[in-house]
Amino acid sequence: MSVIFSGIQPSGTLTIGNYLGAMKHFTHLQDDNECYFCVVNQHAITVPQEKKALKQNSKSLAALYLASGIDPDKSTLFIQSEVPAHAQLGWMLQCVSYIGELERMTQFKDKSTGKDAVSAGLLTYPPLMAADILLYGTEVVPVGDDQKQHIELTRNLAERFNRKFNDIFVMPDARIPKVGARIMSLQDPTRKMSKSDSNQNAYISMLDEPNTIIKKVKRAVTDSDGVVRFDKENKPAISNLLTIYSLCSGKSVEDIEAMYEGRGYGDFKAELGEVIAETLRPIQERYHELITSSELDDILDLGAEKANRKASKMLAKAERAMGLERKRR
Repeated sequence: MSVIFSGIQPSGTLTIGNYLGAMKHFTHLQDDNECYFCVVNQHAITVPQEKKALKQNSKSLAALYLASGIDPDKSTLFIQSEVPAHAQLGWMLQCVSYIGELERMTQFKDKSTGKDAVSAGLLTYPPLMAADILLYGTEVVPVGDDQKQHIELTRNLAERFNRKFNDIFVMPDARIPKVGARIMSLQDPTRKMSKSDSNQNAYISMLDEPNTIIKKVKRAVTDSDGVVRFDKENKPAISNLLTIYSLCSGKSVEDIEAMYEGRGYGDFKAELGEVIAETLRPIQERYHELITSSELDDILDLGAEKANRKASKMLAKAERAMGLERKRR
């Protein structure tokens, strides 16, 4: 059994890429591991947020976790801001971080380039992400390949803290899915699918209506070859669609290629849209049951209690190691 932590920002409805690359795998992980799933709303405020939208998005994301198969009897699901130890340890880890290593973080460079004013939080939130992970003795962090840099920084900070103060933090490892770790945009297969994309046809939201899903897939870019074949280098758009089809249907890419041998992209895209809609249907039904219910709040209240108990113990160890604790608790 391993301790597993994963956090997702509540900055809009998740895409099919978030589901296939991450959430779909969580249901299997929780059966044999100690899992913590966190709505990292404090990460979201590194860029401007409208407070009502942030509050709603946080609950919506929690409902999607549950609708996707997270079982509160097996896993701990909670909202980051409801566990103060995250911000407290985040500050402590900022104090063992170096400005140079934070400035080299890819997401900071991407989000700050060309901006007149950049939040200090955008620079310093990676230590908060490290705190999220280290508070629970996390051994495994399921991430997409674009998050490897953050796990490397977390390991560096943990090692630096352990060496300088006391050997208390576990060194976490990234776990990247072999297939689907990076689902690409439907309109530009060189870019990762993102819920913040200005082109709504570039992504499929987990809450999109079936007709919307089918239309978006039909509008997805392809190529002039006309052959349904996986070739990531020469046919990135079709390869991306094949990956989505495979992950949603459970069929191998080779089987799907055989299904559409001699058939055009029209049939392939029409049927892919149906497959995605059917995959999301039970998730959407459960989501709509949860989002207006007291059950969701009850689950989040219990999750915050469980997370606080675990996190406060690690925080106390870290404070004691740094000399921040006046007397032993």
